[in-house]
Amino acid sequence: MKLAVAFAWHTHPWEDLLALVRLAEELGFQAAFVDGDVSTLASKSERDVLHGWTVTTALLAHTRRIQIGSLRLVHHWNAAQLAQAVATAERLSPGRLRCVIAAGDRPNDASFGLADLPVGERIRLLDETLEALRSLWSGETVTRSGRYVRLDRARVRPIPPGGAIPIAIAARRPRMLRRVAAHAQVWEINLPPIAAHVSAAAAILAEACSRQGRDPGEIERSLWIFTRVDAAADVSAALREFRRLNPWFDAFPDDEVRTGLVVGSAADCRRRLSELTDELSLDLPVVDLSGLDAASARRLMEAVAPSNSGFDAKT
Repeated sequence: MKLAVAFAWHTHPWEDLLALVRLAEELGFQAAFVDGDVSTLASKSERDVLHGWTVTTALLAHTRRIQIGSLRLVHHWNAAQLAQAVATAERLSPGRLRCVIAAGDRPNDASFGLADLPVGERIRLLDETLEALRSLWSGETVTRSGRYVRLDRARVRPIPPGGAIPIAIAARRPRMLRRVAAHAQVWEINLPPIAAHVSAAAAILAEACSRQGRDPGEIERSLWIFTRVDAAADVSAALREFRRLNPWFDAFPDDEVRTGLVVGSAADCRRRLSELTDELSLDLPVVDLSGLDAASARRLMEAVAPSNSGFDAKT
């Protein structure tokens, strides 16, 4: 069973982030997730906001085995440019880029000159982009005259092995779950680890897969699990921190969210991560260390590392 780790909210300067990802590799974590495409942060802090794609490729270059994942938002990219960037990263670091894609909904994008599209149009843009990516990676010469993706005999080289790169889509609601069924090899479960909600979303995905003629079991599942090693087991403090870092989950009641927080001793956290992995049928549980300073993140990784938790980074 694999285990990954996540660092988000631009908490770490480059030097600390690189050291943490290298430690994650040393400790046997399968993947590290870092901040993806953003325009700005709600915070007015003056700390560095590092460009997600640049950091992703730099981390691939500065590590040897660990996979690196970060979110690509389709309205930040020309489809052919994104296809070529991802294909190039695959050529330079075979099998190590986790290509996570979503429609995005950041209201601050407009201040950076990016299109401020309603949800339905963002999803249409996502569909057009993903269809183009898959065609370009297959080696085709691609012409498109969609509403958002317009290509005139575009070709991408290098062609990835097998003419495809696994796509992960972050989703929790029906329209995005249908896109997982249509396009993805990995479902990035955009939910807290609450069994009832994951099960309900999985049922919608299974129905969408049936319409596509797909077996939902062939789609891998990845989910971020908010984890804090705390001998005092201060779940209330962890809940407040979770709320601060995950405002998009405000609709979920506290009592439900508490069941998905992993808080306690190192042994308790390892046990609970294993239980959630089984309960939610996860292929890649992701230990969410967002917001922690470097020293705290280091201690937590060492406490739940695959090498001492029963997780296996190689299977």
